[in-house]
Amino acid sequence: MKPAPFEYAAPASLDDALALLDEDSRPLAGGQSLVPLLNFRFARPTRLVDLNRLPDLDYVREQDGTLRIGLLARQVQLYGAGRWPLLVDAVDHVGHPQTRNRGTVCGSVAHGDAASELPAAMLALGATMHARSTRGTRAIPAEEFFQGYLTTALEPDELLVELEVPAQPAEWRFVEYARTHGDWAVVGAARAGSRTAYFGVADRPVLAPYEIEDPWKRAFLEAKLA
Repeated sequence: MKPAPFEYAAPASLDDALALLDEDSRPLAGGQSLVPLLNFRFARPTRLVDLNRLPDLDYVREQDGTLRIGLLARQVQLYGAGRWPLLVDAVDHVGHPQTRNRGTVCGSVAHGDAASELPAAMLALGATMHARSTRGTRAIPAEEFFQGYLTTALEPDELLVELEVPAQPAEWRFVEYARTHGDWAVVGAARAGSRTAYFGVADRPVLAPYEIEDPWKRAFLEAKLA
């Protein structure tokens, strides 16, 4: 299938991009999640706002003991976040090299898929999501960001411009079961210190304790996290 007709815009500044966003528009960064939705016509925006020309937003850097991840940082860049091995392990389970080279970290988090690795890792690490619109900026804790199936706290006119990840605890685990490596996870968990986030068990990534209804998924996680 092909996407429904839409207007295409490629702004050269973040302010110009924000001015184009509304409830009938969708931002495009890596496109690994959005393009399939467009092709199957599950998403039918009247305007597509291409963010790839925006300058200085493709960073992954440590600052004052925290990890800062910019809007256009590609997933592959997380391999350089050696002091956050949970993120390194999580991203290694995301798709394949071709998709990690193009997909963005913020895009994956903003998509909020319940079976996705990076949203769960951000939840386990207690990340803060920094959103921006023409109305201003706001910081959203990970616990409040994921709200339901492919639904986050972002408003239609907001962009997730930065992820702020605190220092990772020494104790961590990442486990996942997928039918083939790189495929969507059936179930998994990310643990950072005393916080454990499950994915593939609800309509969003969730923190433990959480009552997992599926007995096989519950048994898998109990065995792997023991």
